[in-house]
Amino acid sequence: MSDGGGRLSLAELAQQVALWNWLDSDNEMSKQLLKSVTGGRLAYSLYQYLSGQDLIDMYKRQCILGIVQFVKENPRASPSQLNKELEKQVLLFAARVHALG
Repeated sequence: MSDGGGRLSLAELAQQVALWNWLDSDNEMSKQLLKSVTGGRLAYSLYQYLSGQDLIDMYKRQCILGIVQFVKENPRASPSQLNKELEKQVLLFAARVHALG
């Protein structure tokens, strides 16, 4: 996926290069390259969806962002408060992942 700022992921970039090559040359080899790259992206996306890995990655980001937000909002938090929040966020992450299975 792109990063929201217009920058392509490596997979998107590879697909765009393969597409450009096929459009530029329109030969069988470039068509097969585009087909292979697109097939790889589809297979990876399907795996991510079926395995729930995309959701796990999202939950991981939410866990980290929750910790970051707590630290920003509580810059003078004690180590025990930080540990309590960290434990809370990790348990929430674990519960969400467990609910997938």
